[in-house]
Amino acid sequence: MKTLTRALLVVFLLVSGTVLYAQSLKIGYIDSNEVMNLMPERDSIEVALMKFEQQLEKELRTMATEYQNKITEYQNNMATMSNLIKQSKEKEITDLQTRIQDFQQNADLEFNEKRNELLNPLIAKVKKAIEDVGKDQGYTYIIDSATGVLLHIGANAENVLPQVKAKLKLK
Repeated sequence: MKTLTRALLVVFLLVSGTVLYAQSLKIGYIDSNEVMNLMPERDSIEVALMKFEQQLEKELRTMATEYQNKITEYQNNMATMSNLIKQSKEKEITDLQTRIQDFQQNADLEFNEKRNELLNPLIAKVKKAIEDVGKDQGYTYIIDSATGVLLHIGANAENVLPQVKAKLKLK
């Protein structure tokens, strides 16, 4: 009988402790992409990235035009060229084609680096605001619904977007 009483007491303590712990959890959620889109700096970053992308595209178009011109010149004059000149022109065309491919690959990498360079300070600012709201408001967890990690929003979960917007002084 004493063993049964002790077992029931242990179960009661475990269950009541779990219920008390669950009640002390404060869970919030936010769509960080929505906050990012509201940031005033976002517009200037978008403009800078668009200008950078246009520069890269302009250079690529210039190279493509040069490539097309060399091919046209080669095809038009091929009948009158000596073998040595043909080989030289073919090598020029092949080298230019390789340069274009290299440029495309490097341009993609450089654009991603530029985007990260410009967006990382903004991401850090939003992250800090979310962390500050979490600390100030006593949240145990804040889940970012933009990442796809959010599986369920319970009745006690709260969208912290308004508090983060207020912290960042956004409308």
